[in-house]
Amino acid sequence: MAPKINHGEGRTRNSLSLIVVIGLCCFFYVLGAWQRSGFGKGDSIALQITKQTACTDIQNLNFETHHSGLGSLSDLGDSETKTFEPCDDRYTDYTPCHDQNRAMTYPRDNMIYRERHCPSDEEKLDCLIPAPKGYVAPFPWPKSRDYVPYANVPYKSLTVEKAVQNWVHYEGNVFRFPGGGTQFPQGADKYIDQLASVIPIDNGTVRTALDTGCGVASWGAYLFKRNVLAMSFAPRDSHEAQVQFALERGVPAVIGVLGSIELPYPSRAFDMAHCSRCLIPWGANDGVYMMEVDRVLRPGGYWVLSGPPINWKVNYQVWKRTKDDFEEEQRKIEEIAELLCWEKIYEMAEFAIWRKRINAESCTQRQDEIGVNICETTNPDDVWYKKMQPCINRYPEVGNPEEFAGGELKPFPQRLNAVPPRISSGSVPGFSVKSYHEDIRLWQKHVETYKKINDLLDTGRYRNILDMNARLGSFAAAIESPKLWVMNVVPTIAEISTLGVIYERGLIGIYHDWCEAFSTYPRTYDLIHANGVFSLYQNKCKMEDILLEMDRILRPEGAVILRDDVDVLMKVKKMVTGMRWNTKLLDHEDGPLVPEKILVAVKQYWIGGSKSDEQ
Repeated sequence: MAPKINHGEGRTRNSLSLIVVIGLCCFFYVLGAWQRSGFGKGDSIALQITKQTACTDIQNLNFETHHSGLGSLSDLGDSETKTFEPCDDRYTDYTPCHDQNRAMTYPRDNMIYRERHCPSDEEKLDCLIPAPKGYVAPFPWPKSRDYVPYANVPYKSLTVEKAVQNWVHYEGNVFRFPGGGTQFPQGADKYIDQLASVIPIDNGTVRTALDTGCGVASWGAYLFKRNVLAMSFAPRDSHEAQVQFALERGVPAVIGVLGSIELPYPSRAFDMAHCSRCLIPWGANDGVYMMEVDRVLRPGGYWVLSGPPINWKVNYQVWKRTKDDFEEEQRKIEEIAELLCWEKIYEMAEFAIWRKRINAESCTQRQDEIGVNICETTNPDDVWYKKMQPCINRYPEVGNPEEFAGGELKPFPQRLNAVPPRISSGSVPGFSVKSYHEDIRLWQKHVETYKKINDLLDTGRYRNILDMNARLGSFAAAIESPKLWVMNVVPTIAEISTLGVIYERGLIGIYHDWCEAFSTYPRTYDLIHANGVFSLYQNKCKMEDILLEMDRILRPEGAVILRDDVDVLMKVKKMVTGMRWNTKLLDHEDGPLVPEKILVAVKQYWIGGSKSDEQ
């Protein structure tokens, strides 16, 4: 006989179960809110609970280089994913904002045609830039300084044009870089030794340097072992692959020119600036080029001019110009340098060195400002697409004649985590000494997490690293190592400009708008870090365009680390599945209740002419 069912008792039990479930939901909601608030002794317990449930399994991702296709991960969601096709092989070295055909439609005056000229939305490519056939991962540093695989940059013209100057030699299936340059055919090391006899290069006083018209960047390459970080630039011109060679060697460089637009760097950024036969007409246009160097040169910084017109009396016949031309050019340079209050401290053979005064008090001709065209801008860091003006930026005010305008910096590496003068003076809205130290601790914690996710992070596997939204540069500071360098980008649409702080920490970087292509060649970076980039650019430009640009500048088998809101990262994850990226979504370090997540990805290896993912 079947037992009799008590319906009233069942309803009571169901009601009780519902109440218990609701109660537990409320309890864990409050616990999560409490954990995130930072209050109470229960934080450590909550943190342990969330750590135990954190999503940290990344065994599906392989960060090693194999030069072959990688298996795809299944994407979340059922809707169809767009598949991006490879571009035609002729776009292997495509640089959207420095396209040669587009450049020729612009005026040649003041090198305007070599500046950034980006495609319209209708002209943008909707495809993936292929690597050249035979492409392999660059050699690890420091071997990469001296050797580059021929297949990666298959251009031999410089081996012929610059053969006597020892820029680069072609040997078998590699290019070899002996370290020579137009003004230092015997090698950059000996040349830097000469400079170091005058400039304090070896003691950490000089940390950041600017190389204008860098060639293949051998000067910057050999400064690394002196713990000096050089930002090198050169135009994409007849020397087709000079910046591309620099990047393949593992040296920081961008495509750029000193033309009509201000350089994309903050004021008082560099300890030293350098021109080695860079062909910039320093005395032209009322001295505007030297004035731009003055803007980015730190008070007390050094300017090195190597080559014409220095020592013209001996070399004018070799340089194939008249004595009068050289004499007038040097007169103008000396005149502008005096106007800028630069003191010439050395001239020997074919190079001269000037030092910028430490403040306006030490510059008598600047004190009354009579006959000096002072810039009207109150923000010398606002430079994106701004025309250069023949004017001089004011020094920050000082309390006494011995004080460095803008603040004196500690030698490197102490300056890496010392409080930057822009922070201590309150010049950066929203940041205090306390929040600066908190930012350092936060990113040290984040980088420790990254190293657990990817144990190759600090092994030398990743040499060229890009941080797309660097803020105070604390990611780069936490990961700092002789094995790598970080290009810190401060987006031009960021609410607060912090690039000056990054340079005061002894790091390098650049202003950029990610709605446009970056001033570099394809396959520049081994690792890209993007913190909050897609939230920042929401409703500014298409996510697809930013991701395609990331793919263009990321090397095959390169890695990506993104931090953003989970909803944003889910969209990114879905889109990059159609771009031949393998991905994994991970919880925040503080557990699954935090809406910010981490997306890690690896770009698959494929080359031009590929018919499938496996080559």
